[in-house]
Amino acid sequence: MDTETPRSRSSVDVPFVDLSYPDSAVRGAIANEHESLVDAGAFVNGPAVERFEREFAAYCGVTFCIGLASGLDALRLALLGLGLEPGAEVMVPAMTFVATFEAVEQAGLVPVPIDVRPDDCGIDPAAVDAAVGPRTAALLPVHLYGQIASMSALLERARSDSIAVLEDACQAHGAVRDGVRAGSFAQAGAFSFYPAKNLGAWGDAGALVTDDGELARVVRALREHGQTRKYHSEFSGYTARLDAMQAVVLSEKLRLLDDCNERRRAAAAAYCDKLAGVGDLTLPTEVEGSHHVWHLFTVRTAEPVALGDHLASRGISTGRHYPEPPHLSPAFAHLGYREGSFPVAEAIARETLSLPIYPGISDEQVELVASGVKSYFDRG
Repeated sequence: MDTETPRSRSSVDVPFVDLSYPDSAVRGAIANEHESLVDAGAFVNGPAVERFEREFAAYCGVTFCIGLASGLDALRLALLGLGLEPGAEVMVPAMTFVATFEAVEQAGLVPVPIDVRPDDCGIDPAAVDAAVGPRTAALLPVHLYGQIASMSALLERARSDSIAVLEDACQAHGAVRDGVRAGSFAQAGAFSFYPAKNLGAWGDAGALVTDDGELARVVRALREHGQTRKYHSEFSGYTARLDAMQAVVLSEKLRLLDDCNERRRAAAAAYCDKLAGVGDLTLPTEVEGSHHVWHLFTVRTAEPVALGDHLASRGISTGRHYPEPPHLSPAFAHLGYREGSFPVAEAIARETLSLPIYPGISDEQVELVASGVKSYFDRG
């Protein structure tokens, strides 16, 4: 998850995010369906939500989808639905958006960071052994930037200790690794549909996908005050439903997701070609067996802030994802980690700069960005 502010129009030459495509392609259909919702007064749950749940479950290759109000809700309610003992430990990557840590603590559990691999930026399976302890109950890998983590190795390690596995797929809509789609590797997969995501709503939204019928039943109840039927609360729950109007947007945009992802892949390939060997840049990689969907295109450099400022002076917007790893933030200082605890994650956080990438980015815009980056290093 992240909260990068999207823009539909901008005075800059290359905005960081531009939602003109695919939103313009579906605007008419969405407006018509929204009008029907208004006429019917079906704003909560109902046919629109059920339709999207069926469609997204089928897309992910799983049995159940539970529409929720945000990606954070999906992570938190999934952890609660797994029935883990309060205070149990959940292994998480040290490099992630803060919501991964938040969900663990909000579920009454303890996040245990693990260092990541430099190639896919996911949990390093080789570092898992040292983190497993008597209170370890779950593993929560994150598919960061649009590339699936090393799930085969992580699942094998988790099975050996009977550890539950939940995917944070909030940045990986449609990504594939080893022939398996994001969200369908583990017991469940959590998605965010924040507007700037590969599949984005027109507001906050999220979902959990799973083949586990009991987990689906519990999470479906938790999203609505713990009710398993009207006015019968089996659990102490939440208000975490997917809004029907957002479900309409998601159903329409889901039809374009694969096309949008291919457009992102083409832009990423162009960047990699144009920026190969430039300055001190370390370019992102697509690991073997992976179908990266490039939610973000992140480069690494010793001077990310200065490079970003230089690009801004040329009308090009950039981002930092994420300059403060959660274990070094004030919010999680109580966990007791210090700088140097997770050197790979901290190096990525220190050096990363995200370049503009979105389905409608033009060849000319990619060239402007690449030329801007080259000009920075040409200045010495």
